[in-house]
Amino acid sequence: MTGQMAAPLIATRTRAEFVSDFSAWMAAEQKRIFALCVRLLQDRDEADSATQDVFFKAYQALIKEDAKDLEDPARWLTRIAVNACLDRLRSRKWHFWRRRPGINEDGFLARARSKNPEAEDRYFAAQITARLRAALERLSARQRVVFMLRHYEDKSLEEIGGILGLDVGTVKAHMFRAVSKLRAELRDLYEGSR
Repeated sequence: MTGQMAAPLIATRTRAEFVSDFSAWMAAEQKRIFALCVRLLQDRDEADSATQDVFFKAYQALIKEDAKDLEDPARWLTRIAVNACLDRLRSRKWHFWRRRPGINEDGFLARARSKNPEAEDRYFAAQITARLRAALERLSARQRVVFMLRHYEDKSLEEIGGILGLDVGTVKAHMFRAVSKLRAELRDLYEGSR
């Protein structure tokens, strides 16, 4: 991931150098932050707006006179993104305008043996994708964020705690509840394949 590789180089710079090279850092991190927002919000248009807000908030925070140097810029930016997405998920206005996301079956089809899956395989991949997406939407916002950061961003429990400002025990509790709910809702999908 470009954003994660660029972070150590940026961390050695002063805040002033960091601000002057903000556009390069933004370009390096933009895909990662957008992907995170898409996974959390389940809406590409809303994720695009959230990504823009994240970089705007980050820039505003950096140009303040009392701004501190960043130890881990990528982690700091991830935290801003998660908080922006949580705010949007909590917003009643956003829920009112939210559209149902389209079905994205690419993840399931990529695992199929054939490069040209049969119509039946495509149908079942779409059904599984829709069920997983619906199950994720029924999780609480905090459980969804913890699950997404762990399983889609490959963050450790300690990193998730740092991003969300939670202790590791609380992160583990949210993860346990999320996995338990997903297992209960999707049990028929994996029990039938045993």
